Amino acid sequence: MDKASNDKSFDNLANKFNKNIYGSTKGQLRHELLLHYLHLNIDLNKGPLNILDAGGGTGKMTESLLKLGHKVTLTDISSEALALAQANIGHQAQLSIVHGDILSLSDNVQYDVVICHAVLEWLQEPLPVINKLINLTKQKGYLSLSFFNYDAQLFGNVLYGNFDYVERGMKAKNVVRLSPNNPQKPRYILSYLQTLPLDIIQIAGIRCFHDYLKDLDKQVSMYEQLRAVELQYGTEEPYLWLGKYFLTISKKH
Repeated sequence: MDKASNDKSFDNLANKFNKNIYGSTKGQLRHELLLHYLHLNIDLNKGPLNILDAGGGTGKMTESLLKLGHKVTLTDISSEALALAQANIGHQAQLSIVHGDILSLSDNVQYDVVICHAVLEWLQEPLPVINKLINLTKQKGYLSLSFFNYDAQLFGNVLYGNFDYVERGMKAKNVVRLSPNNPQKPRYILSYLQTLPLDIIQIAGIRCFHDYLKDLDKQVSMYEQLRAVELQYGTEEPYLWLGKYFLTISKKH
């Protein structure tokens, strides 16, 4: 996560977060879909590439990229999350860990690939962070952004009958510590990216169907079929707009 004034850190929550997300099909599926689209748009089999995993938390994506032979810098404002990442991954020559927020990262280093997944929705002001990430991306390099989708959150809450919550603007009466506090609207982020020196080469919905299943047991028992459907329709209208997370991959001019 990144931190300005009231941005979210997962200190004291990292273990719970790691278990809740990556110990479930929702975390497994999200990770597999994100990796699929990264492979689809970036030649990750050549390298090693110099990659920044900004706000990468407990290092799930970092670990996958290290296994492909890349050099990865993992950053986060949560020291607890980074300690978990270090424990899970171990000490590797290709891994650098930086404790700090994205805006404080040095501009003296640029990366072939910059990844910022599930971070924007925890920030009070995401646009300055996007600008920073672009500055950290090499010319002809790639920026992958994924964020919690406001529109899908609203749609899901209406399906679940949470009408009072929707009427409050989806603001919880009590603080829900693992619930994103600033989901983003995909069209808003896309319109902003289109003003920047980028070519958007991929958009996709992440978990367009998984979270809406009436029979939650099928998230596990029919996981492979569900994953296949996500891959088949995740880039197609209208389903991509319903993904609980939205993904953009851009190439810098």
